[in-house]
Amino acid sequence: MNIFENIINHKVNNITADELLKYGKQFNISVKKADAEKIAQYIRGKQVNIFNETERTKLIKEIAKVAGVDTAKSVNKLFLMFTK
Repeated sequence: MNIFENIINHKVNNITADELLKYGKQFNISVKKADAEKIAQYIRGKQVNIFNETERTKLIKEIAKVAGVDTAKSVNKLFLMFTK
């Protein structure tokens, strides 16, 4: 894994609700504040590699349980933008 991936994964694994909302707004992806708080709380400290499709898919499925399918799809779009 290169340094770029390490930095992004570190940021994702320590993301706050406000940061998630900020990135959503920046990339025109709708995420509600309540959902952002649930997602950030769930993700924080998980040490997931969003560049690994299997790990990202598993995380998105867990987010869908916490915040709903539509929100999980939005977060997945955001993660995909981070990986490009």
